Amino acid sequence: MSQLVVVVMLVALASRISSEDEHQHQRISSEDELKPPTVMIVMLVRNKEPYLPYTLTQLSELDYPKERLALWIHSDHNEDRSAELLAAWLAEYRSLYRSVHAVLNTTSPPLRPDESSAIDMSEGRYRDVIKLKEDALAAARRIWADFVWFLDADVILHEAAVLRQLIEMRKPVVAPMLRTHGAYSNFWAGMDDNFYYRRTEEYGQIYGSKKRGCFSVPMVHSCVLVNLLSTRSDGLTFVREKLPAPIGPTSDDVITFALSARQAGMEMHVCNQRDFGQMPIPLRSPEVLGKEWLNIVNIKLEMMVDHPPPPVASVLRPFVPDPPEKTKLGFDHIYMIGLARRPDRRRRMLLAFDELGIDAETVDAVDGRQLNDSALAELGVAMLRDYRDPINDRRLTFGEIGCFLSHHRVWSDMVEHGHERVIVFEDDLRFASYFNYRLERLMAEVDALNLDWDLIYLGRKIMRTDEEWVAGAQRLVHPSYTYWTLAYALTRRGAEKLLKEEPLGKMIAVDEYLPIMFGQHPNTGWAAQFSGAGSLLAYSASPLLVTPIKYTGEPGYVSDTEDAGTIGAELEGTCSVDGCPTPAN
Repeated sequence: MSQLVVVVMLVALASRISSEDEHQHQRISSEDELKPPTVMIVMLVRNKEPYLPYTLTQLSELDYPKERLALWIHSDHNEDRSAELLAAWLAEYRSLYRSVHAVLNTTSPPLRPDESSAIDMSEGRYRDVIKLKEDALAAARRIWADFVWFLDADVILHEAAVLRQLIEMRKPVVAPMLRTHGAYSNFWAGMDDNFYYRRTEEYGQIYGSKKRGCFSVPMVHSCVLVNLLSTRSDGLTFVREKLPAPIGPTSDDVITFALSARQAGMEMHVCNQRDFGQMPIPLRSPEVLGKEWLNIVNIKLEMMVDHPPPPVASVLRPFVPDPPEKTKLGFDHIYMIGLARRPDRRRRMLLAFDELGIDAETVDAVDGRQLNDSALAELGVAMLRDYRDPINDRRLTFGEIGCFLSHHRVWSDMVEHGHERVIVFEDDLRFASYFNYRLERLMAEVDALNLDWDLIYLGRKIMRTDEEWVAGAQRLVHPSYTYWTLAYALTRRGAEKLLKEEPLGKMIAVDEYLPIMFGQHPNTGWAAQFSGAGSLLAYSASPLLVTPIKYTGEPGYVSDTEDAGTIGAELEGTCSVDGCPTPAN
């Protein structure tokens, strides 16, 4: 056989093999038979006992095969049971992972020599953290991990699929945007010439979800996924001296890492397409570690707005403290008004009361869907003469009437049972951070000022921004025209004033009625039809202690007062200045 024939046959065979390989590759890709990338998860733990039952449980419940995950965990200088928590969790789960490197130092002193407290970010602490993160990065490279995920021990993630979601972003360095009870997050949108944080307009747009997507930013931290398959990742480091051009502060792990990514040409991204999770605002002196127990409550309350409560693995349940003993927060009684057909809201509020230790009576709201004109006529309900909704130019809706009737019944019950001071909650609110502490301080100020009061708003829609502070107060203002009845404190005298007007026979929306009664309603014609207008002594917390669970236009927003039919014309205008029908008991 000639050499030419042999060459031709070899070329044909090579072509066939290449074609078959390509076909095999396409078949595997199309059938999605490739294994998920390998990921090393790095977690440094110090004094995180309040968070670990939830963060470790979320690790064990990640929607990701554990045989593709490696763990690199280090814990030292603890004053709490962090090491014991980690040991219990590792004893249960470590065999499921591809590899585990865990150092739980239980003999290290609570403080380093140069630390004044456990929250002090001393030079020695920075040096140790930098070394540990650099060691973890080197370990990920040694085991040929495809990704390394630096995850702080106090990050509470909302979904089990978050790791897959981050990988699917296909970014060299990516972080899910995390929320806090303030405006703090795990990214910077600006960095100044000295490589520190710079305030920018874009930060608010990203954090406030005014724009959604993945955004190139100069800094991400606390929950960062790094693609080690990129050749440029070889330039990543936490050590300033290893930078090609050493710049920035001498001891700051996150800034040095961000600068190394910049110099290596690896863009950092933060993504906010989803509600990925939360983190606490870092403690600063003179705050103390005990505040972390309050912070985890804040996080759990926020999580329950849109998600179930965070789960806890059975092996970690002994480390979760019992709920606080329930009290009435210094009041005689607490009411929570909610529709029976909204069990999701009721369930969330009851869970929130468990977390906050609030002893409240659940009151079934009057459901506007079950009202009609004839039922209202039997109750003696009639709309105030000339009343039209100021915004929508319409009569009252059945939902608004149901809302008024619900509050009216609470006022009546309060007077009937002789309660001197109560709180009234609706079920569509979210609690401000440190709610119990803020309420305690608010009422201490009320008592210190010897304030003569009937009603104090804890949550409302402020219609004007020029409200005056109460003389000598730091937490109280004189409310102007106000909407919403989310939450308020009420005295028996205040309830009696509200009932004395027999408002069911000259009904308006309850959040229009209250401003009339404390003399701040702009419609003087309506106010003239109430003899007690201006007699209610009303104040408001500032800042507010509760806000709506959702605002108009947000995903998941539902109104049970406005999204309902309106009353018939026969119930309109039946009340005049001279007299109104007496409502039935």
